[in-house]
Amino acid sequence: MKRYAFWLTTLAFCGSALLTPLHQLKAQSQETLQKVEGLAKQLKLSRLQEAQLVPILDAEAPKLKAIKSDPSLTDAQKLEQLKAVHDQTDPQVQAILTPQQYEKWQTIRQKEIQRAIEKKKAY
Repeated sequence: MKRYAFWLTTLAFCGSALLTPLHQLKAQSQETLQKVEGLAKQLKLSRLQEAQLVPILDAEAPKLKAIKSDPSLTDAQKLEQLKAVHDQTDPQVQAILTPQQYEKWQTIRQKEIQRAIEKKKAY
C-alpha cells in the first residue's frame, strides 16, 4: 500500500510540473526564473526539467552571490569557491538533464566563468 501511495504522489507531482508554466513555479528570486527560462530555451528543457532545476538553482544563487560580493577574497579564491559550489550542484543537475543537455550545460557554465574573468580584467 505504501508503494502505491508513493507512486500516486510521484505521478501527481510530475503531472502538475508538466502543466505548470515556468513563471508560476515558486522561486526565491526573479533572477532564478530568468536563468531557468534562458536555460530552457538553450537546452530545450521539458517543463518537468524546468520545475526540477528551479529549487537547485535557487539554493545555489545566494551562495554564488555571496562569493562574488566578498571583498576579502582574491579573484583566484572566488573562482575556486564558485567552482566548488558548481561541483556540489553538478550531480543534481546531471541527474535531470540528458547527456546532450548536460554537455551544453557545462559549456554554458564555462562561458559564464570566462565572461566573469574577462569582466574583472576590464576593470
